[in-house]
Amino acid sequence: MTATEHLIRHGVRPSVQRIAVMNYLLEHRTHPTVDEIYVALSKDMPTLSKTTVYNTLELLVKQKAVLELTIDSKMSHYDGYTHAHAHFRCRQCGKIHDMSISEAGLEALQIDNGYMMEDLQVYYSGICPECLRKEN
Repeated sequence: MTATEHLIRHGVRPSVQRIAVMNYLLEHRTHPTVDEIYVALSKDMPTLSKTTVYNTLELLVKQKAVLELTIDSKMSHYDGYTHAHAHFRCRQCGKIHDMSISEAGLEALQIDNGYMMEDLQVYYSGICPECLRKEN
């Protein structure tokens, strides 16, 4: 699915800036911050402002086209992959990795005790395999 199709599917009117931000998130599964997205895109879009990136991400999160990750207490990270999955943050290198999670288990949680769940974020932390290899 293209960035434009993804935006339209989530009820977001495509603009050059919105398409650029969405495309970056779909192509870079690194869970970037506002600053990282701005630095990467401003090279090819010199008129792009950090405020535009921030406002675009705010809209994309509101429309559920993007996940806002609060796994890092200092700043939000963003994920264009909105299917059910968990995240792992390495306490040594700081990278955030996607982890599989059972969608069936998530669906069961939504109907338990009459709650209507709108958002679920599962975070793990520890040391990633790459950092463990470096230690050994």
